[in-house]
Amino acid sequence: MYFHLGQDYILNDRDVIGIFDMDTTTVSARTRKFLRLAESEGAVIDLGGELPKSFILTDWPSETTVYTSPVSSVTLGARARRGIRRKRR
Repeated sequence: MYFHLGQDYILNDRDVIGIFDMDTTTVSARTRKFLRLAESEGAVIDLGGELPKSFILTDWPSETTVYTSPVSSVTLGARARRGIRRKRR
């Protein structure tokens, strides 16, 4: 099932490794280091021109891709869960 990440971008939920809140996860130095490394390798796709509220870690289209989104992690998680419930019916 697909869900909307922000802007005009959708992603298949089976490609998602995790959905993370930018405010709470970037407190960790390891997460900040990971995001800097991903950005330096060109693996970050910014889905909004504003300050991101969340980031989505995927294994698509390459090994690791990080999407930064202006949509909150709570909203994205609800969208992903809604898609999973529809598949089970």
